[in-house]
Amino acid sequence: MKTYRFIPNPTPCGRTRREFLWQAGGGFAGLALIDLLTQSGAFAGRALAAEASPQSPTAAKPPHFRAKAKRAVFLFMNGGPSQVDTFDPKPALTQWHGKPYRGEAKVGSNGRAIGHLMRSPFEFRRHGQSGLEISSLFPHTARFADDLCVIRSMHTDTAAHASGCLQMNSGSVFIGKPSLGAWLSYGLGTSNQNLPSFVVMTDPRGGPIGSASNWSAGYMPAAYQGTLFRSAGVPLLELATPPGTTDQSQRHSLDLLRKLNEEHLASRAHESELAARIESYELAFRMQTDAMDVVDLSRETAATREMYGLNDKLTADFGRKCLITRRLLERGVRTIQLYSGGGHIEDTWDGHNDCIQNHKLHAGETDRPIAALMTDLKRLGMWDETLLIWGGEFGRTPTSEGVDKPGRDHDWHGFSMWLAGAGVRGGQAIGATDEFGFRAVDEPVHVSDLHATILHLMGLDHHRLTYFHSGLNQRLTGVVERSVVTKALA
Repeated sequence: MKTYRFIPNPTPCGRTRREFLWQAGGGFAGLALIDLLTQSGAFAGRALAAEASPQSPTAAKPPHFRAKAKRAVFLFMNGGPSQVDTFDPKPALTQWHGKPYRGEAKVGSNGRAIGHLMRSPFEFRRHGQSGLEISSLFPHTARFADDLCVIRSMHTDTAAHASGCLQMNSGSVFIGKPSLGAWLSYGLGTSNQNLPSFVVMTDPRGGPIGSASNWSAGYMPAAYQGTLFRSAGVPLLELATPPGTTDQSQRHSLDLLRKLNEEHLASRAHESELAARIESYELAFRMQTDAMDVVDLSRETAATREMYGLNDKLTADFGRKCLITRRLLERGVRTIQLYSGGGHIEDTWDGHNDCIQNHKLHAGETDRPIAALMTDLKRLGMWDETLLIWGGEFGRTPTSEGVDKPGRDHDWHGFSMWLAGAGVRGGQAIGATDEFGFRAVDEPVHVSDLHATILHLMGLDHHRLTYFHSGLNQRLTGVVERSVVTKALA
């Protein structure tokens, strides 16, 4: 009987006919294109430099230009907070309360009928030297009025939660694009290789609609995607060393696994998922000490625990997340995203049924912990290097869901977000919505303009931060020209 010797990779173009046709066909067609792109400098971005480097893909990289912000925290209010109940006071709503809305919009999201105009039950007061008007929903955050840059003219392209969250996180309403945190990890890396560059903490009631696609690396190497942390107990599932396994035996196992994986990778140099998986084993090993330490709050003082609201059932969860955020920032993690609200409808800021009680709940859960984080960042000297972003996927209508129904529908035409911290000029409101708060009418700011501004504050030019994919130099801000909100810069 004739025997055959197995050859792992008999040709440079794969081991099967399918791989040969795929690789060879693409190669013949791409030779001239690659030459032209190389000569034109299209491959001269960070992507090839990162791939050519023998170090970790998340190793620290210099920014395009000097900037104050070195770290970013996105406080994501999942579900869509109402601008007219939070940071955009509208006296006209009191005057016209209960009257039919006569504006352009006739129906809301999912074909819902536009209800009657509805005033906010929350009192707006001026705070700080700036006199910035803030709702009574946020008595603790209001102490930092002179640090807040409220953008009242935000707008987006979609009325649906899933696509809205995606666009706010990735600049696109379609799944498959890298998230803001992934772009920051790709562009800047991290100063701590024992912890992820990009950490995400969701709400115990569930994650956002769209799930992990909101912190995905998309078409980038998987090493840049967000790592999901839990705010209590073991931060990552299966992180603890199995009973009876010593550090030495685990190290030997990982060394063997890495050797086998690298041999497998040698013939598949462009399989970023495989390279990321190899790195993830090493990162998981390093994190077994550092990640467990960062969520161990037992050594925090009683005063600190009280300040973050850990002793109050209402604020305990978000308070833990904010305190862990401070500890992650101290250890050099680049980007952290915290979600308030999870699942759907009233478990999030999606107040269709009763926006008033909904916002009392979710603002009550988050206001005190956010103020505690801001206090700590200032106390520890980290404020001037940390950028804070607050907001959701869109806002809510100034009308009710119907007569005598206190719910509010989705409003993507005009809503509020705020920035604070490093490089931000606080104590101001930028842009405006119409007299009722329905639509951005003065200095409108698109989601991608916000992204361009965040990148700029982190020292990155949104035009220059590109990743070559599908024949294009892809950008977080897309192909439509977008602008940095210069008024927001200190």
